Amino acid sequence: MSIEPALLLTLMLVIGFFCQWVAWRVRLPAILFLLLAGIVAGPVTGLLRPDKLMGDLLFPVVSLAVAVILFEGSLTLRFHELKGIGHAVRGLVSYGALLALALLATAAHFIGGLSWELSFLFGALTCVTGPTVIAPMLRTVRPNARIANVLRWEGIVIDPIGALFAVLVYEAIASHREGHSLQVFLGTIACGAVTGGIAAFLHGNLLRRHWIPEYLQNFGTLAAVLMTFSLSNAIAHESGLLAVTIMGIALGNMRDVHIDDIMDFKEHLTTLLVSTLFILLAARLGWPLPDGALVAGLAIFAVAQVVIRPLSVFVSTLGSELTWRERALIGWIAPRGIVAASVSALFAIRMEETGMTGADRLVPLVFLMIIGTVVFQSATARPLARWFKVAEPEPRGVLLYGANAVAIEVARALHAIEGLRVVVADDDWHGIRTVRMEGVPTFFGNPASQAADRHLDLAGIGHLLAMSTHRELNSLVSVHYREEFGRDKVFRLRNLSPEESHGRVSLASSLLAPALFAEDMTHDRFDDLLRDGWRVKTTRLSETFDWTAFLARYGSDALPLFGVEPRGDLRIATGPHPLAPRPGWTVIALVPPQTNEASDGA
Repeated sequence: MSIEPALLLTLMLVIGFFCQWVAWRVRLPAILFLLLAGIVAGPVTGLLRPDKLMGDLLFPVVSLAVAVILFEGSLTLRFHELKGIGHAVRGLVSYGALLALALLATAAHFIGGLSWELSFLFGALTCVTGPTVIAPMLRTVRPNARIANVLRWEGIVIDPIGALFAVLVYEAIASHREGHSLQVFLGTIACGAVTGGIAAFLHGNLLRRHWIPEYLQNFGTLAAVLMTFSLSNAIAHESGLLAVTIMGIALGNMRDVHIDDIMDFKEHLTTLLVSTLFILLAARLGWPLPDGALVAGLAIFAVAQVVIRPLSVFVSTLGSELTWRERALIGWIAPRGIVAASVSALFAIRMEETGMTGADRLVPLVFLMIIGTVVFQSATARPLARWFKVAEPEPRGVLLYGANAVAIEVARALHAIEGLRVVVADDDWHGIRTVRMEGVPTFFGNPASQAADRHLDLAGIGHLLAMSTHRELNSLVSVHYREEFGRDKVFRLRNLSPEESHGRVSLASSLLAPALFAEDMTHDRFDDLLRDGWRVKTTRLSETFDWTAFLARYGSDALPLFGVEPRGDLRIATGPHPLAPRPGWTVIALVPPQTNEASDGA
């Protein structure tokens, strides 16, 4: 069956988007679904043949895409963060990574039958994890904060370091294969480092001096990255990947250079490139695999899972404050991702062109390692975390921004629900002190601050209620936590009524979270009701005392605020979606003053 090239490229984009969407829904790394889609489209059905589709452009397109991916990853490495990431992470990304590299290379040589050159390249490619595969897995596993921080920082820091490992090993192999001396190899390294450093210096100064208008900064940065890659390769063969890695690290650490928007753009571009690139590369896998590659790949994965990773973590975390249970779970989780798949495929293409023996086995072994670690660890890490008793509770709790009378009353009622974690955050010390006296956990400061990013413990927290008296800060905090919790878990109590929120004073809709409790409920109105004798009432509903009976007892004006289902899930009343409490729920409602209250049987 023949498909038009334009339609085929479009289908790759659609399939890539679908794989990313499925990964988001099931909370697994997208790389797994992208690789499986490529295998189905290529070796299984034969619909996608990258070499025929791209022709001579395949290698340049893959090279440029990998350059952008490595640049985006290296932008995230900050030197100042290396000082505070702890003994365990420093060990994992230094001598622990080198130990893993050596052990993986040994396994690839004796089990996979690769030459020592290719074995060390395999070790360099597969000794690293990455944030794109760690983050979805952590959302599923939900380990305690110390484990999550170690794994997250390991992925962030080691991603560009691993790319640097792989590039250096490849440069050494290429120099040796082409008969180059040590001086040529060192010259290649020097060319990549100098070219990347100069490019970062020039581009960073253009950004710092605002010589590039803001709307052209993303475009200009992309052009600069690709030019640096191509120019470095033209000066010294195969030095381009090192150049863009150095450029990203240097640019990310320059002072007074605003790169947040550039990082957002590169992240979105990387998502697009990864989605299409992995499908393309997986489709190039030969089928059947080279003789013995499947068995060897599974065996190497098994050794890496039960021997190499635990051993490297054990050595790296000696002397740290981690418990043996925490070290054991860290030693179990090490999914491979973008660097391993994209760079291995790029190097394999280049080595196959030079006729290097065994190069056709490199990509299958790497891809089997990726698929094995992602699938196996995703299926086993959560039960293992529970068994080791290092798993966090379900994220059902509430971060409440505001320490005023209304917020304190709501926090008190929520805190009384068994199993529901509540944290109140505000920079009003008097209010925070009052909340602490109620026994509710607090954070003194702005929950959208850098201090909160470092010190605010969000374990078990999955909702934000912005209930301060500062309308703009409510919106700021809501926007900040949308990415953390999701748009459907962030709410705010109105400071202005709908009648007051006309076009000249109301904030843009993109800054507003859904309104809490009712469309006409504002902070001032809630406060007035409390002053008039209304109170927040918590009641367990049953078949004999349902919501209708509750309203009959406490008045039809009673307003349901929250509902807690029997399994512990929190339901929050909003303007467009009022609650309809059911038997078995624990309902928290705002009820009018009672003249003669009797027992409600709750």
